[in-house]
Order: sequence, then C-alpha cells, then structure tokens
Amino acid sequence: MSESDVTRNGVQGARPGREATTGAHAGRRRRRRGRGEQPMVPDAAFSSYYGKPVLNKPTWKPLDIAGYLYLGGLAGASSLLAAGGQVTGRPGLAAPAKLGAAGAISLSLAALVHDLGRPARFLNMLRVLKPTSPMSVGSWLLAGYAPLTLTAAATEVTGRCRLLGSVTTAAGAVLGPAVATYTAVLLSDTAVPSWHEGYRELPFVFAGSAATAASGLALAAAPTAQAGPARRMAVLGAALELGAFRTMKRRMGLAAEPFERGGPHRLLRAAELLTAGGAALALFGGRDRRPALAAGAALLTGSAALRFGVFHAGVASAEDPKYTVVPQRERLAARGR
Repeated sequence: MSESDVTRNGVQGARPGREATTGAHAGRRRRRRGRGEQPMVPDAAFSSYYGKPVLNKPTWKPLDIAGYLYLGGLAGASSLLAAGGQVTGRPGLAAPAKLGAAGAISLSLAALVHDLGRPARFLNMLRVLKPTSPMSVGSWLLAGYAPLTLTAAATEVTGRCRLLGSVTTAAGAVLGPAVATYTAVLLSDTAVPSWHEGYRELPFVFAGSAATAASGLALAAAPTAQAGPARRMAVLGAALELGAFRTMKRRMGLAAEPFERGGPHRLLRAAELLTAGGAALALFGGRDRRPALAAGAALLTGSAALRFGVFHAGVASAEDPKYTVVPQRERLAARGR
C-alpha cells in the first residue's frame, strides 16, 4: 500500500460543510443552544481496504517461537557461566551450566522445527549463508553452537575426553552472546511496529533477560558456595534488562503502547517484578539455600514472561493499523518540514 493510499483510506476526517467551530466562540454557541458539549467531528478511526489490517500479523505459533526466544537466551548465557565456572575452578557451577546450555538449545531447536513444520525446512536454510539476513545468520549460528554445547555436556556426564570438553565449552562461550541476542535482531528486522521500532535497545533487553535466566538456573542448581558468579550475573542482567526496556519504551513513542495494554502488559509487569525480586534475593540472600532457590525460580520465570510479553505485544501492534499509519505520517511530515 502506498503512502497516498494510506492517506486516503487510513483516517475518516470531517466532511465538507461540517467543519467544527473551535475556541471560545464554539463554547458560547453551544451554551446559547443549551445542548452542552457536543462533539462536531467524529473520532479518527484507522482502517484499510475491506477492513483488513495494514500488516499481516506474524503467523508464528506463540508457544513455539516465544519459547524459542527464551530458551536460546538461556542457552547462550549459560555457556558463559559454564566457561567461567571451568576457568575459576567451580565444577559445581560449570556442570549444571553445561547441561543447561545443551538442554535449552536442544529444546529451542525443537520448538523452531515444530513451528516450521518439518526438519527439512531448517536444513534448507543452511543451503546458503546470507550475511544481510538475520534468519540465515542465526540458522548457521545455531548449527555451529548446538554441537559444541552437546559435546561439552556429554564429556561432563561421561567424564571422558576432558580436554575436548574444555575446548568445546570455551568455543560455546564465544558464540553464546550471539546466540542470546540474535533473536532480537531477527524480530527488529520485521515490519511489526513494536518490534521494529525497538531495534536499538531490544538486543540489550534480550541480553539482560538471557543473563537473568542463566543465573536463575545456576542459582537453583549449583552449590551456593560456588554460585558467586551467578549472583553477580543476576544483578547485572536485571539492571541491563529493566533499564534497557524502559529506555526503549520511552524512545518508541506510540509503538510502545501495546506493551502497556492487556495480556502483554500483565506479562511484562510480572517480568519486571520477578526479575527485580529475584535479583534482590540473589544479592542479599547470602548463602542460604532457600533464598537461592526462590531467586532462581523468580529469575527463570521473569525472563520467560518478558519474552512472551514482547512476542504478544508485537502481534498486537501488527493487528492495529494505527501503529503503522501514525508513525508513517509523522515521518512524512518530518520530511516535509
């Protein structure tokens, strides 16, 4: 649809000969007639041809793709904790982080393939590498990262080939940050308003969310005496996630509105409370096992709530034409000035 089509069909304006009188004169006229405040112009209603949305909403299955976003972040950040635990002599931290990374990336790939319909479609994405396509780069990234984490986990469980396990753990940590954040680039590369307009901050939001999820898993599974790096990651991740998300909403303007309405708002509000509460418990809970378990559960749940909230807010923004039409007109007006 062209800009002129949107202009002609997007907003119902006032009809000729029915201009509304404004200002003090309008108030006196209404008082003389004794009819009180009477709206003269109907509220603007955004629409498109045949009542169809301006954009086709994403056809991705919410459970599959939101779960894929969450589990990929959990896996990538867990690889960093696994490498840190290995280097600093914390086997009780490294082991659950390795297993968590392998399990999370396996489930993430399963969710992606389930949404695609059959495994061959994922393999088809590996036929070429297109650096300008986040989907292509992400597919190759997963294809390289998953075997590393699975190998590291297998050597941990069997106790064999320790050198190979150390090498694959380190290599997984190198790719881990990209695995944790590339999905934010993937969402931002779409035309969905509430995803696309957050392109600057969304990778930082997902990085913080991934850190809180991985630290939550480690706090729940690792001995408290060895969980120091996980506690620090929880605090830093929560600060990054919450700060970047609030900055993103302020900058986005109208496109941030779906984050503040309905189901997405409830999910994101829960994510904020759980993440902040989990980080506080991790920081001040000491080495008591019960606060560590509670912090881990809160951080894992809060990270999942954020990913699902962002996903559903994006779908809602694609369904309502105003989130596409109004920013489009504002850009046209800015260019005209």
